[in-house]
Amino acid sequence: MSSQSIPSSEQTSTNIVLTIAGSDSGGGAGIQADIKAISATGSYACSVITAITAQNTLGVSAIFPIPLEHVEKQLDAVFTDLNIIAVKVGMLADSDTIKLVAAKLKQYQPDFLVVDPVMVATSGDLLLQASAISTLKSELLPLADLITPNLPEAAALTESPLPTDDLTMRAMVDKLRQLEVKNVLLKGGHLEQAENSTDFLILTDRIEELSAKRIHTQNTHGTGCTLSSAIASYLAQGNDLSRAVQLGKSYISKAIEHADELDIGAGHGPVNHFFHGHNNVR
Repeated sequence: MSSQSIPSSEQTSTNIVLTIAGSDSGGGAGIQADIKAISATGSYACSVITAITAQNTLGVSAIFPIPLEHVEKQLDAVFTDLNIIAVKVGMLADSDTIKLVAAKLKQYQPDFLVVDPVMVATSGDLLLQASAISTLKSELLPLADLITPNLPEAAALTESPLPTDDLTMRAMVDKLRQLEVKNVLLKGGHLEQAENSTDFLILTDRIEELSAKRIHTQNTHGTGCTLSSAIASYLAQGNDLSRAVQLGKSYISKAIEHADELDIGAGHGPVNHFFHGHNNVR
């Protein structure tokens, strides 16, 4: 390795993305999925761990929230040294953690914030205390450039029945717009009877539909974590919101399509983050 430094005219800035989320010991969701997705889509990942879960493809057996003081020290450590362009927020287990993360985001003001309001795991396990949902809505969601709820999460946020078809999913749009949020990506993956998996990107002035052919596989663990991280990665690379979401949707669709190439666990296995080798996914 040469000891000569690269001339400044040849140096390029690195697109740094921070993920603030819980750790998944099974490697399919949470921080582990986030780092894989950010890396696979061509950005540099750093992390702040908010909770440690004992988890595998069959479910979550324990959750240990990281003490607030240490969450704060992690946040200060990365923000005071790294040029973080985009932040993705995932699992925040309680109200105090949500308040701390919101306060630190206000302090450091990254260019982009994507919030995946993680409440329920693919296995059905509850990952967010019910009492913390109101704190999430009042403290964190208003700061986000984009929130990415799936249908159960959107139902919880709007206190609505769970949509069962395209019509009831569309009916949820107005209720989501009434939340104090800038933009919403409402994900339709839970409508398993539909031929396509259709998401609604709900912007202030319009709705964009993003549709992909539904892939029938049980290996969908970590899809929400992966998608939101990919979108944050593409935002960090200079794409506008609409384009970043399109690229993220394309990436997660291919990662699901190639999920059965992996043999991981006996339950809901992970998506294939590195289906395209080590090349950037575009």
